[in-house]
Amino acid sequence: MEFVLKVLSITEVTHDVRCIRIEKPAGYSFIPGQATEVAINKPGWEAEKRSFTFTSLNDDPYLEFTIKCYTDHPGVTGEIRHLKIGDELIIDEAWGAIEYTGEGFFIAGGAGITPFIAILRQLYKDNKLGNNKLFFSNKTPADIIYEKELSAMLGDNAVYVLTSENGGTYLHDFIDETFLGIHIDDYTRHFYICGPDKMITSISEVLTSRGAKPDAVIFEK
Repeated sequence: MEFVLKVLSITEVTHDVRCIRIEKPAGYSFIPGQATEVAINKPGWEAEKRSFTFTSLNDDPYLEFTIKCYTDHPGVTGEIRHLKIGDELIIDEAWGAIEYTGEGFFIAGGAGITPFIAILRQLYKDNKLGNNKLFFSNKTPADIIYEKELSAMLGDNAVYVLTSENGGTYLHDFIDETFLGIHIDDYTRHFYICGPDKMITSISEVLTSRGAKPDAVIFEK
């Protein structure tokens, strides 16, 4: 089922990331971590659907997406950058395999943080964040999505890793086998991974080779 929904607000999150809030249909629901197919309701764009994760909570009166807008080539996210309040998006029902199943480690690369935003916001709201820990990799500090909010929720359990710059309290490193060997001390916990396909594959292989149960390593398949 498709829904045509008006844009309610647009907020700049980083230099190339936008937070888009749209109308929420009556009865529409999703599980934190899920996504939907989105298209722009403009001539020539209606059939160009892309998957985006909800970053709002299910009980919010709106639907929210946090979208990285690529401008190096013509495409949907570049067009999203030019949306205005009152424009319309076309969305489908919710879907997705990333769902919180227990305390553990969240490992994200760039815009791969988006499935974890709603999960962490819901846990924080419910006072159930516990000892969940986030490792969030970006090129530079300017690329970190919702850094202040994540730090406010997670405190020292929000660990930021930079691949292109070295400075301040950030780690200058790559989340690879060596990094995981240093920073992961318990492979019996749950692992949530989202980022570039190559990153997901390599991290999943390292975790399972070190004893993590395959069904406890959760990512979008």
